[in-house]
Amino acid sequence: MDVLFPLILGYLLGSVPFGLVITKAAGLGDIREIGSGNIGATNVLRTGRKDLAAATLLLDGGKGAIAVGVAYLLGWRPEIAGAAAFLGHCFPVWLGFKGGKGVATFLGTLFALHFPAGLFAAATWLGVAYMFRFSSLSALMAAAASPLVFFTMGKIPFAFAALFMAVLIFIRHQANIARLLSGSEPKIGGKKAASNAGA
Repeated sequence: MDVLFPLILGYLLGSVPFGLVITKAAGLGDIREIGSGNIGATNVLRTGRKDLAAATLLLDGGKGAIAVGVAYLLGWRPEIAGAAAFLGHCFPVWLGFKGGKGVATFLGTLFALHFPAGLFAAATWLGVAYMFRFSSLSALMAAAASPLVFFTMGKIPFAFAALFMAVLIFIRHQANIARLLSGSEPKIGGKKAASNAGA
């Protein structure tokens, strides 16, 4: 039960498509028909509404954090709840399993599992973004580093959850990786933002 229940709770929480709900409520139509078609904060930003993008970022991150927090309170496996929330965001049942790339939910999960690990991932994202100006590369580096951080801290179950999420982040960013290798990935603040990493 400490596995099945957090799995169900996390997935259902993660499946809530806040980016889609918020943009529709604001009268902006279906976010899936804008930009990259992603439901994350990066694509919401392409509507020109920074406030809605910020709200989407916080809510998507909050899905992972809340799932972990509830699991902690009920004595369930928090890493399973967080990983399930991440899975739900990437593959929401309500949208035909076509969701976002999971970066915000990933970070929210890390912060709730172990705050220092979340800080490290966020700092990695910011550092790589500052140096190279690629949102997608920042997300990939933060994801790749997180399992190693948990392993060095001796938090093995959390490390495996982070590894699971990192692998999915790399899979979800295949197109971005191809553009990074070809030199065609747009930089943060560039004119063509459609391929930046979405949450």
